[in-house]
Amino acid sequence: MKMYILILDDVPPGFAVLAAAHASLAGYLRFRDSPEVATWLSGSFRKVVCKVNADEFKHARELEDHVVLTESALGGREVAIAFRPREEWPKAFRFLRLWR
Repeated sequence: MKMYILILDDVPPGFAVLAAAHASLAGYLRFRDSPEVATWLSGSFRKVVCKVNADEFKHARELEDHVVLTESALGGREVAIAFRPREEWPKAFRFLRLWR
């Protein structure tokens, strides 16, 4: 069970770290009443933070149960997506680059 957080690859590092923190909290708050979040919180509480390009970001938005985050200091542009924790993920998620 893990939560994926995707951050656009052109977001400056300082804002990317901030976006990851906000995304984790936003994902929890959005889905806190779901049974998956209860399971996630009682177990590993794992998160995977990935760096994605604009096309990967666009395709990821097609998956349900997510929250998109914006950054006011970057003109309100979308910078990250947090997904409800789950056991199974689409195959494409296995090929995303970890944010380092």
